[in-house]
Amino acid sequence: MEAFLVSTGLVAIAEIGDKTMLLAVVLAARFRKPWPILAGILVATLANHGLAATLGSVAGHALRGPWVHWVLGLLFIAFGVWALIPDKFEDDEAPSAVRAGSVFLTTAIAFFFVEMGDKTQIATVALAARFHAILLVAAGTTLGMMLANGPAVWLGETAATRLPMKVIRWTAAAAFAGIGLWILMAG
Repeated sequence: MEAFLVSTGLVAIAEIGDKTMLLAVVLAARFRKPWPILAGILVATLANHGLAATLGSVAGHALRGPWVHWVLGLLFIAFGVWALIPDKFEDDEAPSAVRAGSVFLTTAIAFFFVEMGDKTQIATVALAARFHAILLVAAGTTLGMMLANGPAVWLGETAATRLPMKVIRWTAAAAFAGIGLWILMAG
């Protein structure tokens, strides 16, 4: 249960202001269909984070030794520093129109690819390597994504522009760094 709760909380905080949250705002403003957008985010995140958690768990099992704690701990501290850097959503990353598919398909594809290499995807790999619990980590990080992106879809740009982004970034940075220090001290 610890893996699920840590994964949920960490990603929910880290996702606020992230480029995928900004993508959710853009999709909501453009298509004005919250249910298919939310379903697309859910499916894309389950697929993306399921793969990331599997990779992290396999790597965590394959790479054993005391140095792994140091790598994971320092990686989470680096995530903390990365969380302090504001994400900017580039207009060329936004889907320009719904082509052959639906709003759901457009959202699912866009979210899956925009999440590639994102700090929450990399955090999912690291969390799974730490906890060795693919389903709990993937479920937790997916719930964290939905907790952050759900309000972005429902409330749109108004809510996203009123959130205290500096405080949220510092909170996310502190959470990542705290987990990094916890891993280093536990190892």
